Amino acid sequence: MQQLHGVGPQLAARLEKLGILCVQDLLFLLPLRYEDRTRIVPIGSLRPGQRAVVEGEIQLTEVAYRGRRNLLCKINDGTGGLTLRFFHFSRAQQNGLARGKRIRCFGEARPGTGGLQMVHPEYRFPTDTDLAADDTLTPVYPATEGLQQGRLRNLTRQALGLVSADGLDEWLPDRILKAMGFPGLLEAVTLLHRPPADTDLKAIQEGRHPAQRRMAFEELLAQHLSLRKLRSKTRDEPAVALVDTAGAVPDFIGSLPYALTGAQQRVIAELLEDLAEEQPMMRLVQGDVGSGKTVVAAAATVCAAACNRQTAIMAPTELLAEQHAENFRQWFEPLGQEVALLTGKITGKARQQLLQRIADGRARIVVGTHALFQESVTFDHLALVVVDEQHRFGVHQRLALREKGDREGRCPHQLIMTATPIPRTLAMTAYADLDVSVIDELPPGRKPVTTVAMPESRRHELVTSIRDACLAGQQAYWVCPLIEESEVLDYEAAEKTANMLAEALPELSLGLVHGRMKSKDKHRVMQAFKSGEIDLLIATTVVEVGVDVPNASMMIIENAERMGLAQLHQLRGRVGRGGEQSSCLLLYKPPLSDLAKQRLAVLRETNDGFKVAQADLDLRGPGELLGIKQTGLMQMRIADLMRDADLLPEVHKTATFMLKERPDAVAGLIERWIGEAGRFGKV
Repeated sequence: MQQLHGVGPQLAARLEKLGILCVQDLLFLLPLRYEDRTRIVPIGSLRPGQRAVVEGEIQLTEVAYRGRRNLLCKINDGTGGLTLRFFHFSRAQQNGLARGKRIRCFGEARPGTGGLQMVHPEYRFPTDTDLAADDTLTPVYPATEGLQQGRLRNLTRQALGLVSADGLDEWLPDRILKAMGFPGLLEAVTLLHRPPADTDLKAIQEGRHPAQRRMAFEELLAQHLSLRKLRSKTRDEPAVALVDTAGAVPDFIGSLPYALTGAQQRVIAELLEDLAEEQPMMRLVQGDVGSGKTVVAAAATVCAAACNRQTAIMAPTELLAEQHAENFRQWFEPLGQEVALLTGKITGKARQQLLQRIADGRARIVVGTHALFQESVTFDHLALVVVDEQHRFGVHQRLALREKGDREGRCPHQLIMTATPIPRTLAMTAYADLDVSVIDELPPGRKPVTTVAMPESRRHELVTSIRDACLAGQQAYWVCPLIEESEVLDYEAAEKTANMLAEALPELSLGLVHGRMKSKDKHRVMQAFKSGEIDLLIATTVVEVGVDVPNASMMIIENAERMGLAQLHQLRGRVGRGGEQSSCLLLYKPPLSDLAKQRLAVLRETNDGFKVAQADLDLRGPGELLGIKQTGLMQMRIADLMRDADLLPEVHKTATFMLKERPDAVAGLIERWIGEAGRFGKV
């Protein structure tokens, strides 16, 4: 950045906040919008609210005291007059605005006491050679504190001058540029920073301009190539081959009190095939809520245990980690395998003893939360890492866990599970480094959940329905609204609802769980609900992932219009796990926005998680669906996975061609768009 005039340490630090570390980063910081300053508007034709360039002669400059100190500068161009108003000004600025000078300003015309005014307009004094207005549209950039638009425009002008002299490396093959109708990189960058006055601004606003599409294509290609490179690099790393020679997995499957679905059996076969290789498995298992992903992970764990190796199972919440530990103990303790649960609440001597059992290999299966990442945790022979709901973890955390198994130069196998089904185009882009398995079948006997949306004015009807269902031996959930990102407000809402329901349903046993409870208290209430001691569980969204209660047949969700589709679908998946017909009732506060109407309609129409995910992608975009904010990769600067999805098939084809024919260009592209972030793809 030091190549640019006027960039000292202070300005460099401010630029870094915008992710700008070098000249190229500055060029890839594209404007948010543009202003038309290409023509000078007569002052007499200005209208309130209009943003325009005007030019006139200064008639008078004075300091006025109207509530606060103001600098007023009155100008006239022969067609009309305008007042420029400044609240923050210096003596030098006041002296500079001398009577008789010509001044050119840009700002928003607003009504004032003596006619139209502009408050703090941008201005300059045009010279005789500077008679014309700007010849290109003026960019408006994302800004940060202490970094004004004028400074950013000056820096991008300098940066464009530098690359015009030296050129920008063109990594895309000519035949791709021609086939896709894309401009060259320098042409695209120049146009987007300084568009000519006749540029199609509507196309730019919609992200459909060829210059943007060309850059989006290159960014998507770089992301995809980095994942493909990581994939091949991972394949080159050695792993311990886990081969079930003793038939432990078939024995385990045979001991289960239920038959596995065909989809579960198929995915287990895929896992065993991967585990038998001397290169690390990298497999994503997608399955809808209740499709039986945990037992599939258990089968892989049986294989690792049969080979005298350890497995680490990571869950996003203590509640889910506790449930996994309970399930794994039921499966593995009869086989003589110790299952350890490591969470943040285990402290002191008990923690030290547990860490010792993990370190010396006595604890063969270790279930935990982010506590598994801590430096104090070491494994004897970690050969398999299972990550549940992977998008809930930061990329650095997952990398840290992978590196715990990197002993004797051998990497652990990785099994990543998600109950958020991901549409195929998105999975191909976001998880190009993983093999993907899908459990697309629910266990037999599971009836689709009936979903109904109703205004909250009909709440009293639900209270009657709950009373009838619970007195008939069923159980119900009542999920309270997510008010905002505040556990305090969530808790208050849940407690208020619990008091209201306790008053309305004195004949029922009620329980309450929320995020502010101590883990042991939360666990006690959930266990009481699971064992049938509690009829109605009032909860905040902590039950989104968690306890399996087959007897629960009703799910009431308040303020459903404020939740995302994926979350609503996860909550709905808590019921319908037994033989009874189950229902999910979505309470909403009218009037509904169009987006909320579409969301609730999707849930009423389908129980299929993949259809829900596709609708979620269409309505919200991929960022929230994948938890992209956490992934480290996929932080797109220009591309938008939703908007640019039609480019993906060509991106995949081009990636294959370039890996084979242009490996030099592959390295350049990855360095340009991703840099150091590539390392995090290992997870």
